[in-house]
Amino acid sequence: MFLADLHVHSTFSDGQLNIPELVDFYGQRGFGAIAVTDHIVEHRAFLGKAARHLNLCLTPATFPLYRAILRSEADRAWREYKMVVITGFELSKNSWLNHRSAHILGLGVKEFMAADGDIKDLARAVRAQGALAIAAHPVSTGKFEPQTFHLWSRREELRHEFDAWEVASGAKWSVEVEASGLPLIASSDLHRPGQINSWKTVFTCDRSQDAIFDAIKTQNLSFTFYQEPAVDSLKWIRKPRASRVGSRPRHGFVGNLAYS
Repeated sequence: MFLADLHVHSTFSDGQLNIPELVDFYGQRGFGAIAVTDHIVEHRAFLGKAARHLNLCLTPATFPLYRAILRSEADRAWREYKMVVITGFELSKNSWLNHRSAHILGLGVKEFMAADGDIKDLARAVRAQGALAIAAHPVSTGKFEPQTFHLWSRREELRHEFDAWEVASGAKWSVEVEASGLPLIASSDLHRPGQINSWKTVFTCDRSQDAIFDAIKTQNLSFTFYQEPAVDSLKWIRKPRASRVGSRPRHGFVGNLAYS
């Protein structure tokens, strides 16, 4: 039995921790799996253009580096913590209107894809990669922030286009998603360390990506609320080794090469 958090953000988009820091943060807490799911935004939309200008999203130029760091850190995570690290992204269709906004997680992705287009086509394109398509926070998160209600308003039409729907994305459990009969998953949508206190998915399968994906598809899983005392954002940070020279990079390390 192990805990998984399959909706986590790094400094490749709008997270506070780089990928090596995320690995240590979760590995030191005994998690069995995480998915790093940084944002990909629409190319033409104003909010997408703003996110790209501020370097708050993955792009075709940064995605190969993102994948390379995740591959390297997945190897280290398994060696040091027996933790599975899954490459993901979050296709983010953001509008000024909550009912027009929608986010789709792709878990186990191999290629960059744009967030432009209809939701149904995007979900199918994610699954065509052999990845899982997850409906992210489809109802109110309970926080004062932009909401993404478009998927929920189309849930009957999209019922079979997604492998799971987030019944919790953070600390708020959604009774309406639970009662929907849709396949479920729960994650933190972590952007900063303090958000670790949230609902998590519990697996009893083998610690491998294939086994985790099968458990999601068959709904052989359960949920628990993970809570710990206030997180000191400095105390757990992975220290640079002696062979690493210079300041800690924004995106992390592969081997002894620092990337920014």
